[in-house]
Amino acid sequence: MVEQGITVEVAYALPERQRIIRLTVPQGTSMLEAVRLSGIAEHFPELDIDSSAMGIFGKAVPRPAERVLTEGERVEIYRPLIADPKEVRKQRAARARDAARPD
Repeated sequence: MVEQGITVEVAYALPERQRIIRLTVPQGTSMLEAVRLSGIAEHFPELDIDSSAMGIFGKAVPRPAERVLTEGERVEIYRPLIADPKEVRKQRAARARDAARPD
């Protein structure tokens, strides 16, 4: 019996452009293997696949080399955060507090 492949997507985005690559991979392919097979790094030379955080449909996966994909899943490659979301919320709350304070 011939082993069937599964269809998955690999996605990466910068603020100014994004790429989603659909490909068929063998069953048992890990997230990291699929990213390599997709060739997405050719479109984003600055992308370091081995050190990038990854997830599936918005949910981070801690060990992409171990996570086996299933039909229809989308691997997302995440960029490092520019600002700490908690710190940004604190700053926004402080500005709102200051704006609401009567002079």
